[in-house]
Amino acid sequence: MEKIKFSVKKREKLNEPKDFKVILLNDDYTTMDFVVYILKTIFHKSEIDAQRIMLYIHKKGQSTVGQYPFDVARTKENQVHNLARKNEFPLMCILKEV
Repeated sequence: MEKIKFSVKKREKLNEPKDFKVILLNDDYTTMDFVVYILKTIFHKSEIDAQRIMLYIHKKGQSTVGQYPFDVARTKENQVHNLARKNEFPLMCILKEV
């Protein structure tokens, strides 16, 4: 009887994609209403949460508005910047690795 040889491949462990915080920054020119609009449309916050976060940003200078995988976080960052520029506001957001 002939022996059958099997080869076993070692599985590589895949790492979960790293998450990034999207942080909205305060400035002296962007209106509070526009920040609320951004929070509701891009980050899908409720009216009450958007108002609360906007006030926190206004008082503290910045706030994390979401945590996403890199591609999603980068897309949201670009959406904020594009919409702000389109409406002639200097609103900025940044990404920080978690």
